[in-house]
Formats: sequence, C-alpha cells, structure tokens
Amino acid sequence: MAQKPRIPKGTRDFSPQEVVKRQFIMNTVIRNFERFGFMPIETPSMELSDTLLGKYGEEGDRLIFKILNSGDYLKKVDDGLLGAKNSNAVSYAISEKALRYDLTVPFARYVVQHQNEIDFPFKRYQIQPVWRADRPQKGRFREFYQCDADVVGSKSLWQEVEFVQLYDAVFSDLGLDHVTIKINNRKILSGIAEVCGISDRFVDFTVALDKLDKIGKQKVEEELHVKGISKTAIAQLDPIFSLDGSIGEKLAQLKIMLKKSSEGLSGVEDLEFILKSITQLGLRSAILDLDIKLARGLNYYTGTIYEVAAPKGIAIGSIGGGGRYDDLAGIFGLKDVSGVGISFGLDRIYMALEEVNGFPNAVRRDVDVLFINFGRAEALYAMKALKTLRESGINCELYPDDTKLNRQMNYANKREIPFVVMAGDQEMSKHLFTLKNMSSGEQEELDLGGLVRRLQ
Repeated sequence: MAQKPRIPKGTRDFSPQEVVKRQFIMNTVIRNFERFGFMPIETPSMELSDTLLGKYGEEGDRLIFKILNSGDYLKKVDDGLLGAKNSNAVSYAISEKALRYDLTVPFARYVVQHQNEIDFPFKRYQIQPVWRADRPQKGRFREFYQCDADVVGSKSLWQEVEFVQLYDAVFSDLGLDHVTIKINNRKILSGIAEVCGISDRFVDFTVALDKLDKIGKQKVEEELHVKGISKTAIAQLDPIFSLDGSIGEKLAQLKIMLKKSSEGLSGVEDLEFILKSITQLGLRSAILDLDIKLARGLNYYTGTIYEVAAPKGIAIGSIGGGGRYDDLAGIFGLKDVSGVGISFGLDRIYMALEEVNGFPNAVRRDVDVLFINFGRAEALYAMKALKTLRESGINCELYPDDTKLNRQMNYANKREIPFVVMAGDQEMSKHLFTLKNMSSGEQEELDLGGLVRRLQ
C-alpha cells in the first residue's frame, strides 16, 4: 500500500476559501502601504548564508534553514572535520545558501546592492514567505508570510509617527479595532543596562527580556543569572518589571531612572516626540501604550521598537512588530544609512479575524453567480452572458455538465454562491434570464443589461 502523502511540520496547504481570506488581508495591507507612499519589491527565497548568519543573534542563527550544496556535497569536506562531528562547522562546508529568515536583512542587502538605482529616502513594501526552523505551535509556523514596510535613508522621527498611523489604518480597515500598539526604544534599554552596570551583557539582557511575556519574570531572572549577570544587577532591573501608570507617568519615572545615562535620556526624548505627535494627530481605533519591557530580541534594532497585540479577548501572540535600525546596511558596507520598518503577521491576523468572525461576507465567497447548464444550446446562450458579466467585473461561472438541476443547485449551496441564473427555451425565446436569490428563494426575470445591474 502506498504511504499517505504528508507535508513537513510547520507548513500548511490552503484551501480556495482560505486563500481568498488571506488575499483580503494582503490587499488591505497593500492598499494602505501604497496610500502611505510605499512601493513593492521582491527578493529571492534563498540568500547566501553569509548574508543571513550573524544578523539575528545566536538564537536567530539556529533557526535559519540551510540549503545543501548541489551534487556530492560531502566529497570536498575534510575527513578531520567530519570526524570531529561538529555540526556547525560541517554545515558551513556543505551549505552556501539558506532560506531567508525575515525580509529585513535581505532588504538591507538589496539597498546596498542597488544603491545607485535608489532615490533616498527609499520607501518599500514586501510581502513574501519566510522560513524559520522553530518548534511549530499555535500561531507559530516554519513557513509563513511577512508583510513589511521600511524606510531607509532618513533619521526623521516622523517616520516612526507614520508607522503608528499605518498600523492604525490597516487594523481599522480589517475590522480589528482596539489593537494595542506597544512602543519602546532600544536606547532606553541600553541606558538601563548602563545604569545597572551590564552594558557588556546588553544582548543577553534584551534577548532574555524579550521572553518575559512567554516565560515570566522569575525565568527571565534565572536566564540572566545563567548568562553571568549578578544578582545585584538583576535586582536593579526590578523597576522596569513594575513600571506602571499613564504614558506620561512612565516617561517621568524613566527620566529619573536614567538621569545618569545620556543615551537612555535620548531614547526618552524620542518617545516623547512620537507620543506627543500621535496624541495631537489622533488614531482611528488603535490604543498606543509605552511598554518598557518590550525588547525585540533581534540585534539590529537601535531605536524605536514596536509590537502590536490583538484586541482583548483574542488569545494569540503579537500580530505585528518592528523598529528602527541605524546601521543595518553597514554590515554590507554602506555606512550611515538609517532605516525603520514594521511587519504585519499575516497568519496571526488571519487567526484573529477567524476567532471574532471578522471576515466580511463578500470575502467568504469566490463566485457571485452560477449559470445552470440545461444543454448545449442553453450553455452557449449562458456563455455569451458570462462574457458580458465578467467584463463588468462580476465573478461568475457555468456549471460544466448538463446534469440534474438538483445536483447543480446543491453545488451552488455548498460553494455559498448567492445567485443562480437559469435560462431554458422559454427565457431564450424572450432574450431573458431568470435570476434566483439562493438565500431568499426569490426569482425575477431580467434582460442582460438588467442582470448586470442587479448583480453589480
């Protein structure tokens, strides 16, 4: 017996209905990206390993899918290297390429490679799949889409303000009202590390802090201690775990906490500008919150950072995130090109909309009207009408076989097609069509022009 086919863990097939819903999300995101002045690019699914490795920190590097070299990839590997059984060392010898981990590092590579063709500041959006060798679980996959927007070539904080507005616009248009846009600044975290005397452990500090919501305060403190941070320094971090109050009150407490750190105070000033601007401009439905515990564990973030939480009552992780990176392009040789960007989590947004039954009814169907097939002559009559309807922007189809009427009606019901058109000898003789509303059962006779107007 043939083995039942399978797909790798952490990947998925998508049905037509699921794809239509995903396209609704992507089209909403794209429409807003373009309203804000972003233009699309695409990059290859695979990059050279050297492009990706070392850009995401130790934990990120472990999650990169490596691609084996073509041909007999072990032939050129030194026997001593194989005998040492060091998987990391061997992987460098047998793999020159890797699947992209995110869209930001490939974008930085793109900017450097095409710098002479780009007008700065450069605003791009990109919607493509990425891959991570993570442990699959609810809301976390090994293959998933990212929807990114970035600006490079400007240090202006107005970009950060616009990204808050962009998040608000997209989620409001999707019907996910009252998302919480959490904001922080890596310079504040750097200042806290400086005040606590752990600047040399800054990466360990932010990586551990980024896990706070997942593993809790005690586990974070244990991880910090394992990384070599003293209990005294860990105790000094306690105020950031308990920082509370309004945004203004939090900023006031941070100013006191960071009074001996110029970098930390610079981060506070950045946030004051962004938050004051948003207050004056207003938001449609999103809630803005200062979360000092937000760290975004990726090494390349240097300034403002974002994370978006789903509306209350939806049990899912973050549905968006991003931040400023002052010198990401510098790793590829292009210095002093600051950038800032955000990402939308397509898969989690999908899950959130499903949980609240938030997809519009129009998105739930793929065809507006089905023409019943009564035979060859009737089908030709229907096909002529179908051509006109399609040219008028109406999604329609003819049932391909002239089978029993009941079977064709059941097909329309299963597909949730809202209208059915019937045209037999009687209708053809009068150049008419009988339109049936599948929900109410009502029927009406229309000429072709009336049919088009009714379905539009």
